[in-house]
Amino acid sequence: MSITKESELVGIQKISEVVATTLRLMREYAKVGMSTKELDNYGAKLLKKHGAKSAPFETYGFPGYTCISVNKEVAHGIPSNKKILKEGDLINIDVSAELNGFWSDNGGSFILDKDLHNHQPLVDASKYILQKAINRIKGGVKIADVGHLIETEAKKKGFKVIENLAGHGVGRSLHEAPDNILNYRVRSNRERFKKNTTVAIETFISTRSNTAVELNDGWKLVGNRGGYVTQHEHTILVTDAAPVILTQANGIWN
Repeated sequence: MSITKESELVGIQKISEVVATTLRLMREYAKVGMSTKELDNYGAKLLKKHGAKSAPFETYGFPGYTCISVNKEVAHGIPSNKKILKEGDLINIDVSAELNGFWSDNGGSFILDKDLHNHQPLVDASKYILQKAINRIKGGVKIADVGHLIETEAKKKGFKVIENLAGHGVGRSLHEAPDNILNYRVRSNRERFKKNTTVAIETFISTRSNTAVELNDGWKLVGNRGGYVTQHEHTILVTDAAPVILTQANGIWN
């Protein structure tokens, strides 16, 4: 979305605060022995409290209000009463919603309680790379150059990137142009970030896979070569200097 007036900025700020706070509180609420459905219900209550509508539920008919992916699920994990959280689980929560015609998106991966399976280096890499990528963005910067930065930093840390999932424009709908903010460089992509636009920047950092594959349920994504994937995501406002991180309240860098 291109911000052209104050009311649009206020609108995207409000919904960004809602989804960011919901993500942070859901992360804090997650406990060993809890089902992912119970965690999702909590997120739904938080969104409803602010008058916001779940984007995946309302727009795509997703069977949940938030996406909760556990361990080897890459994304679009379906909340379930049968899926019980355990100590050491690698969990990703993705929260996107609409309020008063404005949409925002954010997500984050974390380890539940003790890091029993040594996932922390992967989580830390994803956080660090997202921060470095966002710090690079301003009006006029090539989208492909940011993708190259993400892939290069992942390789430095011994990881890969998922190539068929991407960041995207957001604001008046959940997915807008540009829809190709990939985690690697496509040399033929000459598109640049534009000042005063809002975009969702997200990392998909992987231990083994480079492609996300959809399972038979029509939603859940897993890696083509197995392993684990972490995702962190902020909605930002592009400026001609440092970007404004609209979902800062999610605390994923804390």
